[in-house]
Amino acid sequence: MITQQRMAPALGFAPLMHLAGRVNRLVQSIASPSLVQLVTRVALAVPFWRSGILKWGGFLKLNDTAVALFSDEFMLHLPGGPYHFPVPTVMAFLSGLGEICFPVLLILGLGTRFAALGLLFMTVIVELTVPHGWPIHLTWAAMALGIMCWGPGRFSIDHVAGRIVQASEE
Repeated sequence: MITQQRMAPALGFAPLMHLAGRVNRLVQSIASPSLVQLVTRVALAVPFWRSGILKWGGFLKLNDTAVALFSDEFMLHLPGGPYHFPVPTVMAFLSGLGEICFPVLLILGLGTRFAALGLLFMTVIVELTVPHGWPIHLTWAAMALGIMCWGPGRFSIDHVAGRIVQASEE
């Protein structure tokens, strides 16, 4: 009897619950996992690409600003520091190379987990260099970890290559 009394008011919400279920299914269909994975890859790639493109003065030629930043401006904020970057020209070159190559791999969905790991590592270095930027760095780290965990999704070369390999094994 008590159970029936508690359930009776809930039955009046049945149409509302039905509508909520339909809206939920609609939202899920719009935000399909593969679309979310693609958008996450692009969102992580863009800031690194934009930073990387500013470091180059030509094919595999760093501009003077990039080297000056790593020589004079950028510092590693470690205990007992801050410290200058070791071999600043090499660090600028590796940074610029990673900021161009990893985003391209992410956008294509090729070696996606490896590219996300590379950008996660770069994010840690950026955080050590610009510690007050942690809110955006945390966002980048979360995106990189999500890509590493759930992969690139269906809209990627990795997915197509996996399907080809899987078909050839059958």
